[in-house]
Amino acid sequence: MKAFALARAAWSYRGFIAGSVRREFQAKYGNAVLGAAWTLLQPLAMIVVYTVIFAEVMHTKLPGNTSTFAYSIYLCAGILTWGLFAEILSRAQTMFIDNAGLIKKISFPRICLPVIVVLSALLNFAIIFGLFTAFLVISGTFPGLVFAAILPVLLVQVLLAVGLGLLVGLLNVFFRDVGQLFSILLQFWFWFTPVVYPTSILPDPIRELLVWNPMAAVVGAYQTILVDARAPDWASLLPATIAALVLCVLGLHTFRRRAGEMVDEL
Repeated sequence: MKAFALARAAWSYRGFIAGSVRREFQAKYGNAVLGAAWTLLQPLAMIVVYTVIFAEVMHTKLPGNTSTFAYSIYLCAGILTWGLFAEILSRAQTMFIDNAGLIKKISFPRICLPVIVVLSALLNFAIIFGLFTAFLVISGTFPGLVFAAILPVLLVQVLLAVGLGLLVGLLNVFFRDVGQLFSILLQFWFWFTPVVYPTSILPDPIRELLVWNPMAAVVGAYQTILVDARAPDWASLLPATIAALVLCVLGLHTFRRRAGEMVDEL
């Protein structure tokens, strides 16, 4: 019921949330000569570079896959989806500190801030992933109907990022070292996740440790859908789903208990 109360509070301020997301997007590209075109050019450049370097120059192949673009798709699937996860977490860890002035001056549901962070990140991701999908169609590597399986995987990933981001953002208000430490941990987490390398090249003891990394299953699910054109192993996503739900409940519970004390610390 408490979660519904927070959702209702955020919905009542949907105009404020939509305006904030729009202002962030405009602020990011408003002063650039090419404006919002950079949202297309940057990811397009990344896809072209990965495709040219790994597929055409290095002729990099995935083990057991002879497709020319397999490794490029594997790499883009991992980096783009990890990028969404990292963007939500990076912004969430400072969202209360960055908006300290707003929190002190204006009365609004504080839960709006994580909602704005997630929607802004999803908007950027939709643009980038849309371009990547267009590349899959043009190159003849679109996986077909199984592409729809991305949606539940994306839901698990966003819930995981929201729960963890809410906790880290709150802790960072009271203990400022948390944000710095988490930024370092996020770098280690990236390399402990099979984003740029396949799990098959890892030694068995290291591969067994991946069961403790929820993002390994999430990124692996994306790569299975987009590279192998088949549904992911849903059972492998169960620990990540449970971790996401537990973190969301814990994050919302901590938020409700500590939101009032934040103003004194900011």
